[in-house]
Amino acid sequence: MSASADVIEKAGAQGGLGRAFARAVRGPVIVPPDLPAVLETGLLRRIGELLGLARRAGQAIAGFDKAREWLQTGRAGLVLQASDGSAAERVRFLAGAGRRVTVLDPLPAAVLGRLFGRDHVVHIAIAPGRLGERLAIEAARYEGLRRRAGGGKSDANGETEADRANR
Repeated sequence: MSASADVIEKAGAQGGLGRAFARAVRGPVIVPPDLPAVLETGLLRRIGELLGLARRAGQAIAGFDKAREWLQTGRAGLVLQASDGSAAERVRFLAGAGRRVTVLDPLPAAVLGRLFGRDHVVHIAIAPGRLGERLAIEAARYEGLRRRAGGGKSDANGETEADRANR
């Protein structure tokens, strides 16, 4: 099983996911039809919680100048960039970093901004450590679920077209 919406939807449609869960818990299991959306919402919440922890612990900084300073001085172990940020600005931010760092783009600028009490945030630098590692794992899981079979991307509220259609 992988954190991919199409894999989960396919397994659920064929009843395979329900059988796999039932074998794991040794009992009957009902798989909700909106399982990918539930998982996506949970992962969004988890990413937000981890970012909040990192920010309060002084292990995350937002904004082009501050985050770039962390990147250039080697204080950043992970960089989160807004998925809807300008490609040119994202490249300019990473230019001259001096070393390789993991760069992820799990959320749009408005969602990242809410986590930092701003309208929008495009660049976040995260210090190396366990919080950064967990963030990278959860962001990769979210990315797998976000990329639906139709290639749906999240909007500024973290919703995909399928989410809006299901409302």
